Amino acid sequence: MGEIVSKVSFEEVYSENFKYVYNFIYMKVLHKELAEDLTSETFTNAFNSYDRFDPSIASARTWLCSIALHAVGMQYRKASTQREISTDTLPETPTEDTMDVSAYAINREAERILSNLSDEERYLVALRLNAELSFKEIAQVLDTNEKAAAERYRRVIIKCRKFTEGKSMDDFI
Repeated sequence: MGEIVSKVSFEEVYSENFKYVYNFIYMKVLHKELAEDLTSETFTNAFNSYDRFDPSIASARTWLCSIALHAVGMQYRKASTQREISTDTLPETPTEDTMDVSAYAINREAERILSNLSDEERYLVALRLNAELSFKEIAQVLDTNEKAAAERYRRVIIKCRKFTEGKSMDDFI
């Protein structure tokens, strides 16, 4: 028989997963303001459908990552239908950023590596490292089996290592 899993309050789901969801989305879009907007949209959608969430089917983190993936996909589709974007409507770049991922050399290097990956590869890295999902949970999100998810991740890591050949951690610290 299946294990009975109790459902926690939405506030608890939010507080335990906000950082993970933001980082997961940021790894996908590599844009701070867009990641913030999509994180907000993700939690709004999650709140509105929380009564349909079943913790016996997937963890809250897996469920939230699925919602976030949908929000990111909708954003990409929306952006692809727009022919031009006026730079007048873009927000100014802040002079001080409390969540600035490029403040340290190691983060700039990580961002450089991630920018060389495809969207699908960044998504896989985000699921594993940011959302800290198991390969079983990743398989659920990607609608594949656990072994295939693990193998795809292994290939992405090998690709990332190729981008850092000849460099040591001392180069970034």
